[in-house]
Parts: sequence; C-alpha cells; structure tokens
Amino acid sequence: MQRTFANLISQAKQAAQNAYVPYSKFKVGACALFESGNTYIGCNVENSSYGLSLCAERNALSNAIVEGEKSKLIAIAIVSENMPECSPCGACRQWIYEFSQEAKIILEKQDKTIISFDIKELLPNAFLI
Repeated sequence: MQRTFANLISQAKQAAQNAYVPYSKFKVGACALFESGNTYIGCNVENSSYGLSLCAERNALSNAIVEGEKSKLIAIAIVSENMPECSPCGACRQWIYEFSQEAKIILEKQDKTIISFDIKELLPNAFLI
C-alpha cells in the first residue's frame, strides 16, 4: 500500500503545479483513489472573494463525479510545497467523509515520509444524514 500512497503523493504534487493562487501563493494538490482503481487530481483555485475559492481536495472529488465515478473513495493524498503534512480543512474533511467513512488521508512529512490517517480520526462525529 505504501507504493500506492507514494504514487498518489506524486500525482498530487503534479496537480499542485497547476494551482491558481494569485493571492496566497499557497499551492495545494490532491489525488483521490477510488475502489475502481481510478484516480482523480485537483488543485486549489482561488478567487478574490476568498469564500468562493475551491480547495484541491474538493476539486479532485468533483472531478471524480464529473467523470462518472460511482465507487467508494479509498484514499486521498494532499500536498503543498508551502507546508509539510498539509491536512485538509474542515469543509474538505466533511466532503471526504461524505464519499467514504473509511477513507485514508495521505500526507507527506518534511523528511518525505508518508503518513496516513483515517477520516474518522480527523473528523470525529461528522455530519451525515
């Protein structure tokens, strides 16, 4: 699984290079792996009205939906050259939980070590109808 996680991190890094971040200069990339074996990338896209900005994680998950993905989310890797262990924001945690209550969150430490968390660790007592 470590090899898979490293591949997701690599794809997330590539996606981050396309981030549109004229205000914060804080590039983030994400790569989501689904049970089908398909992966989907996303990067953050800022807007001068900050509330309208889109996080990389939600961008990747939206890309999966656009492409017709129907299977369960297995893992999502998140990276930023600005911050090691770039953890998802609260809104993205809720989105990830919506797609799988067992999803793994994959992050890279400063020393390039890959670590993972269960979404339930990062979002206990999530909202779900």
